[in-house]
Order: sequence, then C-alpha cells, then structure tokens
Amino acid sequence: MNLSASHPRWAPYFFIGPFVVVFAIFVVYPLFQSLVLSFQQTYGPQTSVFVGTKNFADLAGDPAFWTALRNTFVYAAASVLIQLPLSLGLAMLLNRPQVKGRAVFRLVYFSPALVGIVFIAVIFSLIFQETRGLLNVFLKGVIPGFPQEFPWLQVYVMPALVIASIWMYTGFNMIYFLAALQNVDRDQIEAAVMDGANRRQVFWHVTLPAIRPVAGFVILLSAIGSMQLFELPWILLGGAGPEDRGLTVVMYLFMNGFQIGDLGYASAIGWSLAILLMGMTWIQRRLTKGGEGR
Repeated sequence: MNLSASHPRWAPYFFIGPFVVVFAIFVVYPLFQSLVLSFQQTYGPQTSVFVGTKNFADLAGDPAFWTALRNTFVYAAASVLIQLPLSLGLAMLLNRPQVKGRAVFRLVYFSPALVGIVFIAVIFSLIFQETRGLLNVFLKGVIPGFPQEFPWLQVYVMPALVIASIWMYTGFNMIYFLAALQNVDRDQIEAAVMDGANRRQVFWHVTLPAIRPVAGFVILLSAIGSMQLFELPWILLGGAGPEDRGLTVVMYLFMNGFQIGDLGYASAIGWSLAILLMGMTWIQRRLTKGGEGR
C-alpha cells in the first residue's frame, strides 16, 4: 500500500491551518499593530501622528511611569521573597505522610485560586475597611488602645496588596512545589540521613537541588504575573490609590490608553514592559542553566 497516496503531504497543514490563522489574527497582527502604534501619537481611535521614538523618550522622563514601575517591582519582590517561601513551606508540610487529612488541607489552601480576583478584591476591601473592617475589629480586640479608625488602604497600600496576593496565590504555587517534592528521589534522602545529615542539610543538599527546575519556573511565573498586576489594586483601591501608591505599570497603560485615549503612549508602555519581562526571562533561564550545570 502506498502510504504517500493515502496520506497526502498537505494533510498536516490542513490540520494546523485553523490554529495558524487564529494565531495570526488574534496574536501576531495585534502585536504588530501595537508595535506600530508605539511610534505614533494617537488622538482617539482614528487620528494618529508618527512621532518616532518620542513616546519612549517621554516615558523615560515620566515620573508617574517610574512610580508605577517602582510599585510593581516592590509588589513582585514581595511575591517572590514572601509568598514563595510560604508556598514551599506549606508544600513540605503537606508532603509529610504523618500529617492527617492532607487532601483536605491541600484543597483548603488551594481554594482561593478558584475564585476570581474581583471577588477577592471585594473581600479584602471589607477586611481593610477603615472603621468596621475585620482586621481593625480584630486588632482592637487584642491590642489595647488601638485607634477606632485605621485607614489601611490609605496608609499601608502596598502591604494590603501583598497580604491579599499572599492569600490568593500561596496555595496555587504550593501545588507546583508539592508536585516537585513528590518526585524527589527517596533513596537519596534516605542515603543522606544514613550518612548523618540533619533535616536542614537534607533540604539544602538533596531536596532543593532536585526541585530547582520547578522552583525556577515558579519564580519566573510569579514575577511575570506580579509585573502584570492590575485588577486587584484597581478594584480594591478604586484606582491608583492615594498619592499613586497603588499605581502599577499595567494600570498606567490602561489609564493612558483607555481613559486619556493615547494608544500610542500606552503601546510604548506595553512594549517597555514586554522588553523588561523578556530580560527577566533570559536572566532566569541563565540562572537555571547555571544551577543545573553544577
């Protein structure tokens, strides 16, 4: 039987064709258009003027952009340095066979990831409410002399965002670490224990190297997700917050593109963020390869 006759050469292209068309229309074309827009100044959706690299030059001298970038980096650093160690600690705890009801605890810690960001923002707006918020009521009960009113969302904007994100994503990232820990070679751990290694030494010299690829992926995923922060502060604060303390890069992009109407400047912000994320990805890949090569 002639296989080439029964399976024409164009058959694979027939199957991948719909994906290529959809990808080109909804990904490649918008990316190309946004790149073109980044070199233009727009006045509404139909009027634009080519300005070259002026948008990027203005961006470099824009104090609001640097404020948004600083806030975003602070949030991303907190996500990586606070949230991920908590996720790893929970994963290690729930990976121990002697813990009873592990499946229930895994579901409980993961459940915040099942609800939407809007719902979580509404919950924490009630928790951080200035007078009758759950946090203020609790603190007034345990700390004598705690003020009757304490404006968390006006004074401690970034800590409030970090706390909300910890509640939302710690259990989600825990699942990644839990899957990695379950694939660690038990024979290596038992050999290290037999050689006299304590728990800390086993973690640093056996467990951590084994989960390094997953840890690198989770760090990159958390960093990229944090750099795209928008919905949580927008709903929780009703905008950028007092003195732009909750302003993020994506929020600034939205404000310029859809409130002011300058899609060119917004595209320049978007491509600046994209270049930054590509640089972070490159650094992460280099560090991961370096760790695997040792």
